[in-house]
Order: sequence, then C-alpha cells, then structure tokens
Amino acid sequence: MHHETPFTHILVPTDGSENSNHAGRLAATMSAIHDARLTIAYVVDDTIVDEIASATRKNRESTIRELEEKGRHYIDFIARIAKRKDVRHEEVIRHGTPYREIADLAREIDVRLIVIGRVGCRGPRCALLGSVAERVIEYAPCPVLVVNQDPSAPPPRF
Repeated sequence: MHHETPFTHILVPTDGSENSNHAGRLAATMSAIHDARLTIAYVVDDTIVDEIASATRKNRESTIRELEEKGRHYIDFIARIAKRKDVRHEEVIRHGTPYREIADLAREIDVRLIVIGRVGCRGPRCALLGSVAERVIEYAPCPVLVVNQDPSAPPPRF
C-alpha cells in the first residue's frame, strides 16, 4: 500500500563541514526513499564576508566570489551523492544571514523537511547566536532534522 509521503521536498543546507556532508547523505537517501525533490543550498554569510574582507584587506566582491566558489564545491559534493541515488535536485546559493536565508528559502520553495548538520559554534558570536541549526529550528516553516553523525555509521552502544 503506497501512502502519500509528507516529505515531498527536502532542503539540505551545507557549509562544507563533515556534519553537513552527513546531512547531505541522509537527505539524499530520504529523498530517494520518499521520491522527493532535494534542494541543496549554501549561504554566503554576510558577517563572514566582512570579517574576511577586513582581515585580508581584499575587497568584498572578491571575498564573495571566493566564498561562492567554496559553496559551489560543497554543494557539488552532495549533488554527486544525489545523482548516484537518482534524486531530482536543485542547487541554490544565497547571501545573508544563514539561518534566515535557509528559513526564507524553505518558505519560498515550499520545502517540507530541512535536514541540517549540527555545526559546533566557535568564536565570540556563539554565546549570542547559538548554532545555525538551533536558529533554523526556531524560524523554519517545517520540521527540521538535525544530523550530528554519519548516518551510515553503526549506532553508539550504551
């Protein structure tokens, strides 16, 4: 008996971290199982652009270009997994505050599930912001699945 899946469109944001890649693998697998569309997204973080630009005395444009290049690389890694699993997917690069862009994108393209890697937060802004995943949970229009380990690894034994 074939039930209609609630997860018709899955969004996986990536920042190139290991947890993001785990999230990407899980999102691709779930998309294949649910016959869902997968959108893979990267956000060029405005605050990071400013920090890099001021630290390296590069202009904002070339800093943005470099980050977009990295983002394309990160997206590509997950896109290859999606292709292997025969999953329909789109690739999106946005600019702004990551959690806000992710939540807005999910709303705009009618995403039904966000799969996101839990990224440890470092630096002075952290106490203030919490991790991106936590903010996404707060603002997302849909369920959020937070991934903090390799989905293909055996579960920990207690």
